[in-house]
Amino acid sequence: MTVRNFSLIPSLSDALFSDRFNRMDRFFSQLTGDTPVAATPAYDIRRVDKDRYALAVSVPGWKESELSIETVGGQLTISGKREEQKETESAENGWLHRGISRADFRLSYTVPEHVKVTGAKLQDGILAVDLYQEIPESEKPRRIPITHGQQAIESQQAIEHQSA
Repeated sequence: MTVRNFSLIPSLSDALFSDRFNRMDRFFSQLTGDTPVAATPAYDIRRVDKDRYALAVSVPGWKESELSIETVGGQLTISGKREEQKETESAENGWLHRGISRADFRLSYTVPEHVKVTGAKLQDGILAVDLYQEIPESEKPRRIPITHGQQAIESQQAIEHQSA
């Protein structure tokens, strides 16, 4: 199974080091015989509007029952585990080449605070995950009015009690 962690909002350093990382990953995968990280499904992240995001993961040939989406402690995890199928050798099944990844996978995304998964849909080999960022009113930025010096002093004067 291949595991890869991603930030939901990619940073500049991700772009600068991605090619170098991919080359090192392929090199070490050749040495150890492991599946390179590039074997994990491709994905797109797009901002739909101010508070909504869409995550699309390419999962051709996967069924809904083989996919799992969970959120725990600021992590969104999408995993795929193939159902047991009896398969004989590729030549016996008529396969000449199988290039579509059939390996189990696990993708993990770090999501900002207050981001919630609102839905998911599997259509045409694309798993679409809808995300909504709901910031509570108490944490939204507030504009504090600034008064002119004399106005501030006058508004702070106490009203004295007059005895009759």
